[in-house]
Amino acid sequence: MYGFIPQTFCGEKVGNYCFEKTGKKGIIGDGDPIDICVLTEKTIAHGDLLVNARPIGGFRMIDGNEADDKIIAVLRNDTVYGHFKDISEVPQIVIQRLEHYFLTYKDMPGEEKDTEMAGSYGAEEAYEIIKSLMVDYNNKFDNLGKLLS
Repeated sequence: MYGFIPQTFCGEKVGNYCFEKTGKKGIIGDGDPIDICVLTEKTIAHGDLLVNARPIGGFRMIDGNEADDKIIAVLRNDTVYGHFKDISEVPQIVIQRLEHYFLTYKDMPGEEKDTEMAGSYGAEEAYEIIKSLMVDYNNKFDNLGKLLS
């Protein structure tokens, strides 16, 4: 299952974090909510769902000069994947398939590829990145909360 984490924004803080981890200069956040891939054995018949998932890690992706991480999570109580606590526990073939998907799903014939996998990380770092994404969201949309109060 592929989607995004609500109330997250890949902005300055996340771009700087990616730069710190990779040493690649000029990295900025992609300006989107964070992508999340939830591993589950369940068949999902439609979109527009909120699910109770637990992050177990992620992929540090760079698309052009933009941080475009992918959080990997498991659906809580899933019989096949629900017991995983960290991405290091997931079978390597599953990780390889996910990496291949994320490196190729945007490919268009005749266009130059500019996406790279700059590493992966475990559950602890995934939570740190999500916290940074929430800070970026609050910085970007600070006035939204003030308008609603």
